[in-house]
Amino acid sequence: MADERNFDLKIITPDRVFYEGAAEMIEFNTTEGEMGVYRNHVPLTVIISPGILTITEEGDTIREAALHAGFVEILQDKVTIMAEIIEWPNEIDLSRAEEAKRRAEERLASKTPETDVARAETALKRAVARINVLK
Repeated sequence: MADERNFDLKIITPDRVFYEGAAEMIEFNTTEGEMGVYRNHVPLTVIISPGILTITEEGDTIREAALHAGFVEILQDKVTIMAEIIEWPNEIDLSRAEEAKRRAEERLASKTPETDVARAETALKRAVARINVLK
């Protein structure tokens, strides 16, 4: 670890190690709202809600990814994100994300009894996260 302000960050998915390195801060969405984490944070485990993960690395380098679901384990000098799905901007197909957003909005607007509202809302949040991380 190069700087005492940094903590070790590891992001894993079922099929790969997405990111491993030092970070000064991370920001992401949880089921309880937005959260930012610095070194020496109170130990905690939280559930991820779809949104943008912002990683501030040493030297104020900022990296963003679309983070969709999973858990975060926060320790004072280490954070582990166990993500079901996470994507760097170059891994996202904008037209596909826009189409998914349109379909989710249509399902929510239809208000039919067979509409799974929670699933449609989650699909919408995921599509919006993908689109926003590209901007």
